Amino acid sequence: MCRVVLLLLTLLPMAVVAAPPPLPSPARIDAQAQRLMQAAHARGMALAVIDAGKVVHVAAYGERNAAGEPLRTDTVMYAASLTKMAFGHLVAQLAQDQVIALDAGIATYLDKPLPDYPVDTKHYADYSVLAGDERWRRLTPRMLLNHGSGFANFAFLEPDGRLQFHFDPGSRYGYSGEGLILLQFVLERGRLGQDIGALMQRRVFDRFGMPRTSMMWREDFATNLADGWTADGTPEPHDERSRVRAAGSMDTTIADMANFAAGYVRGEGLSAAMRQELVRPQLPITTASQFPTLQAELPVAERRRDLAAGLGVVTFRGPQGPGFYKGGHDDAVGNTLVCIEQGQRCVVMLGNDVRAEAAFPALVAFVLGDTGVPWDWEYGAEKVFVR
Repeated sequence: MCRVVLLLLTLLPMAVVAAPPPLPSPARIDAQAQRLMQAAHARGMALAVIDAGKVVHVAAYGERNAAGEPLRTDTVMYAASLTKMAFGHLVAQLAQDQVIALDAGIATYLDKPLPDYPVDTKHYADYSVLAGDERWRRLTPRMLLNHGSGFANFAFLEPDGRLQFHFDPGSRYGYSGEGLILLQFVLERGRLGQDIGALMQRRVFDRFGMPRTSMMWREDFATNLADGWTADGTPEPHDERSRVRAAGSMDTTIADMANFAAGYVRGEGLSAAMRQELVRPQLPITTASQFPTLQAELPVAERRRDLAAGLGVVTFRGPQGPGFYKGGHDDAVGNTLVCIEQGQRCVVMLGNDVRAEAAFPALVAFVLGDTGVPWDWEYGAEKVFVR
């Protein structure tokens, strides 16, 4: 069934594609962003716009903390799961350099069976619980990046806190940060012996011009740092993360993320073929929404044919043709990065108030026009958006 759906996805580009509309002026974008932020009752939000693969506008609105200090374009904010998109680019670079192969079993890069490694639950899941379940050998870097691992989002969310397969690797989509953490483990603790924090710094942050971005807390962030606000308006201090987590430990700024989005959509650092591999529809998404992660698949007739997983991103097809995006949030943060291939256009939004998410669909539409971003799938049909 996956092959049938992916074949349909490859036929979709034959549909009529609308020309991208003119971009609004920076002044109009700022006015609309502030109006929508206020309608969403969000205290802070930052925005960047990319056109033709170049940064054309970067702005920040509102407050960075409960003391009322202004949010700035160089204020450090929590990227949350946008980390996965950046990590995906790193893995694509490693695959291009033949350090790893996307479709090789992870056992290829391990010195011993995965369940035999010493337990280190401070940094990874307890893989010893997979002893006797040889399905771990079927896992590949591609499956771990496109959320086909079969794991829950995180092992600690399981009723017993133990990692387990909920479906066969590669058989369907199920959002799993645990899959990316396992790929981090394979690269770090396997025979490759890579330092993911150092690799991300050199191959992603330095490459794209991201001087105030890191996979772990830095002391120089403290003087210009964004706290957050939860859905009920409660302020929440910024978490000074002390561990590199491929699924979501990255701190960044809107100026840095603007540079990342521009470089990413241009394909910087990758061959044309590998750049396309990042955003190629690879695994059909067959659920009504992203969360809960292990929900039942929809009947075939009700599934979206325009929606699939790439490597660290979600791919879609809308009125302007193919695009990709990645969201990221926790209780006090809401982020999104949306790109349309036609015209190499992107909008990045970082909200240090989770209520900012309610403004994202209208603001993306205002800047880019009708894109087809699957907002209902990302946030669930019950989410209320402002207009």
